[in-house]
Amino acid sequence: MNLLVAFNGSDASVAALRYAASLAKARGACVTAIFAHASHEVIDRSSRWIPDEARALLQAANQEIVAEVTRKFDELRPQLDLGDALEFRNETGRVDALLAEAARYFDMLIVGARTESDDSTVVIHPDRIALLSGRPVIVVPSGYDAGATHSHAALAWDGGRAAARALSDSLRLLEAEGHVSVLTVGRRHSWPLADLLSHLDRHGILATHENFPETHPVAQTLLAYCDRHDPSLLVLGAYEHSKFREDLLGGVTAEVMKKIKIPVLLSH
Repeated sequence: MNLLVAFNGSDASVAALRYAASLAKARGACVTAIFAHASHEVIDRSSRWIPDEARALLQAANQEIVAEVTRKFDELRPQLDLGDALEFRNETGRVDALLAEAARYFDMLIVGARTESDDSTVVIHPDRIALLSGRPVIVVPSGYDAGATHSHAALAWDGGRAAARALSDSLRLLEAEGHVSVLTVGRRHSWPLADLLSHLDRHGILATHENFPETHPVAQTLLAYCDRHDPSLLVLGAYEHSKFREDLLGGVTAEVMKKIKIPVLLSH
């Protein structure tokens, strides 16, 4: 596997990097960590009316930010024990667009979950990146223990297009896990679920089905299941409806991402 990690020095990005390293060591994969950031500048440094002193201060501030993130990465490198399979890059641009474009050249992108304290120049919207990139995005909560052992993964399934794409994008991870719980809530597409269980079995994955009544709110049901059973990963199809509608009215993806305590694979 060829993994891309968004690293900005935050606690959540450290958790994402450690998670990527654990996947890499288990599968002989390569990891590229990328510091994607917008400039802190609020004015155009190239404008002629800006004094040389102000221009120098702006440049120094940006260099200091890059140096601090690079220092944090260099401190982590020996702990990750990936040798030449670990690379670090620094890129400036619109963060979501930059990461979405870069992700197309990797198997998946791994990011830390957003927090209220994130600097606006490095803030990441994983749902938007999954939508723009066409690649799966794994979101890792701050403080997540990448070395913990788990008995299974979880797949949220409604039979829709987004769920099918998420399943396809996660198959290699599910094959390695060996066991997945298929979670359904209320109504779903009419095609027999037995075909999904058979499909997973043919990929060497032991699949069990957990169905919850239609009266259960979907997001709360998924969150409660993950809290009780602590799967290694929740596979989730993102935004089956329009992104605008989800942003306006809220939705399963948004609610799960705010409260989940385990990594989530988003796919659109």
